[in-house]
Amino acid sequence: MAISTKLEMRQSQSLVMTPQLMQAIKLLQMSNLDLVSYVEAELERNPLLEKGGGEAGEGGAPDTPDAADQPPDTANGAAEGADDPNAGDWMQNDLETGSEAIASRMDTDLGNVFPDEPGVPASPDPAQLKTGDSYKNASSSAASEDYNLEAFVAEEASLGTSLEEQMNLALSDEADKLIAGHLINSLDENGYLYADLNDTAEQLGVDLTRVETVLGVLQAFEPAGVFARNLAECLKLQLIDKNRFDPAMEALIENIELLAKRDLQTLRKICGVDDEDLIEMIAEIRALDPKPGSAFGSALVQPVVPDVFVRPANDGTWAVELNSDTLPKVLVNQTYFATVIKTARNETEKEYLTDSLQTANWLAKSLDQRAKTILKVSTEIVRQQDGFLTYGIEHLRPLNLKTVAEAISMHESTVSRVTSNKFMATPRGIFELKYFFSSAISGTGDGDSHSAESVRHRIKTMIDGEDPKAILSDDTIVKTLKGDGIDIARRTVAKYREAMKIGSSVQRRREKNAKL
Repeated sequence: MAISTKLEMRQSQSLVMTPQLMQAIKLLQMSNLDLVSYVEAELERNPLLEKGGGEAGEGGAPDTPDAADQPPDTANGAAEGADDPNAGDWMQNDLETGSEAIASRMDTDLGNVFPDEPGVPASPDPAQLKTGDSYKNASSSAASEDYNLEAFVAEEASLGTSLEEQMNLALSDEADKLIAGHLINSLDENGYLYADLNDTAEQLGVDLTRVETVLGVLQAFEPAGVFARNLAECLKLQLIDKNRFDPAMEALIENIELLAKRDLQTLRKICGVDDEDLIEMIAEIRALDPKPGSAFGSALVQPVVPDVFVRPANDGTWAVELNSDTLPKVLVNQTYFATVIKTARNETEKEYLTDSLQTANWLAKSLDQRAKTILKVSTEIVRQQDGFLTYGIEHLRPLNLKTVAEAISMHESTVSRVTSNKFMATPRGIFELKYFFSSAISGTGDGDSHSAESVRHRIKTMIDGEDPKAILSDDTIVKTLKGDGIDIARRTVAKYREAMKIGSSVQRRREKNAKL
C-alpha cells in the first residue's frame, strides 16, 4: 500500500466540558451553605446579577415587568443557547428560568453608623431630660435606632485566656512564662497536652527539668485535670485536687483499662478493697470530667437545615417539596444591561457586559435546574422507601444509585452528586439522602433481600433487649436472624456490632452483671 498525504473530513460527537457545564456540575453537588456563599460571591462579581426575594414596591427595583406576570423563559432574561447539547444528561431543555421574586435595592444611610457624622441626633442634654416631653422624645429617638444587640454580648472566655491569667499570677520569671505560654498553645480543645517535653525543651533551648517544673505548676491550674498527657493522668490530677488520691485509688487509676473491661474481680485484688469500697471508688471516677477543657470556648453547633421536606398527603401518599429558604434567588437586570451597553466606549467593555449577561443567565438556569434535579431524585427516593416512612427502619429497602438513575432517566453520577450533602426532613427525622442507599443482604431461600441498615438496627434492638443472665452471642444472633429470613454470616454480625461500638458478649455480660 502506497504511503501518501491526503485530507479527510470526519464527523463525530463528543461531550466537551465547557466552563458553564463545569459550573453547573459544581453547583449540583454543593450543600446549601456552600451554595449561598458561592451565589453571594457571584453577586459581588457580576453587576447584572441582583438578589431576589424582595417585596414589590421597594425602591430601586429594576424597571422590568413583574417576573410573576411573565412567561418563565423571559422573566430573568433567558440566555441564548439554553439548549446546549454540552449540558449533560441532566441539563434538560425545558429550563424554566423565571423567578417570582422582584429585586430590591436597599438605600443605606451611612451617616447613621457613627454618632459624629451628620444624620444622627446629638445626645440629649441632661437638663432637657427634666421635663416629661423631652424624656419621651429622647426615648423614642433611641428606640428607633437599629442597635445590634450581638455587639453587646460578652465574649466567651476561652481555655487559653483563663490559663494565661492564672499563669501571670503563678509565675514571675519571664523564661518560665515563655515555657508556660508554649505549653498553653500546645493544648488541644479538651485540655490535654500531647506535645513531647524533650522536643519542647530542645525547641526553647532550656533544660528538660525546667520544662517539667513549669508543667507541674500548670497542672495545678483550674480546671483541674488540664495539661494531662493521658486519661489516667487527667483523672489523677482531679483526684489530687479533691484530696482523694490514696493508694487504693492510685492502684485503680494505674489499671484503668481493667475498669473499661469491667474486670472487677481483678481490680478488687489489685486495690485490696471489698466490693462496697470498689463501688464507691468507681462512682468517684465516674463523677470526674475526662475532658476538662471542653467547657471553655465550645464551638457553636450548626443545626442541619433540610433541603427537602416530606409530609403525608391527604390521599395517603407523600408530598415532597423543596425548602425554599435554602434556595438562593437571583435576578438578571436586563434593563441595566440595555442601558449600560449603549454607553460602552470600546469593544472590551461590550465584551465584558455580554459575558456578564451570559454568566448571569447561565447561573439562573443552573440554580433552577439544580432545584428541579434535587426534587426529582428526592421524589423517587420517597417512592422507593415508602415502607420506611410508613412503618420504620425495619422496612428500609436495599437501594442503589443505578435503580434511582434508571427510574428517572439520569446518570448514576448525577444522582450521586445530588445526594451529597443534601438532607431530607421526614416524619421520622432528618436524614442525609445517602442514608436511603443501603447494600442488600440476601434472604434465606427465595425470600426478599434486606437492607443492611435495617439489619444493623435489628441487631442493636436484640442486644438492647437481651437478658443480663442470657447474653446473646454472635452465633445466637445469626440463628435468630436466619429464622427471620435473613441470610447473614457471623463475621458480618461481628462487623456490624463493632461498627455500632457494641462490645462482645463477654464484655456485655461483665457490664450488665456489675450492677453499678
